[in-house]
Amino acid sequence: MKDVSTLPYRPCVGIMLVNPHGKVFVGKRIDNREGDWWQMPQGGIDEGEDLRAAAHRELWEETGVAREQVTFLSQTREELLYDLPEELVGKLWKGKYRGQRQHWFLGRFEGTDTDIDLNAHRPPEFSEWKWVEAELLPDLIVPFKKRVYRAVLEEFRALI
Repeated sequence: MKDVSTLPYRPCVGIMLVNPHGKVFVGKRIDNREGDWWQMPQGGIDEGEDLRAAAHRELWEETGVAREQVTFLSQTREELLYDLPEELVGKLWKGKYRGQRQHWFLGRFEGTDTDIDLNAHRPPEFSEWKWVEAELLPDLIVPFKKRVYRAVLEEFRALI
């Protein structure tokens, strides 16, 4: 077994997508069978990809929301890091990473609910979705990401 502390963090973007009523998009991951966990869209940054371009791409892949249907209002000042639980290191991302380093964007959704298409990209990542009160986010996410969700909420709260 590799020494986990020597593994790098996977570069990633996350998107807090907020509708006109101030509610936040969350999706239920298809691959999570061990709990009722919901998360905001997020994903890896491709080699040489601009952060904002990565955020638009990930948002489209996971939700079907097109570039012209969202306006990014803010970005976290610093990267937010999280470590995977020991039992997941080696199972995710071919064992190359210890966790993720994330840049988060706050996006105002300017479309309608019918514009959301979880099957826009194959394979889909979410089985269902909903709008939730922002304050509920830390309660909906897997435990090892709670600290990151609290930090994102704190940084974006005034703009939601």
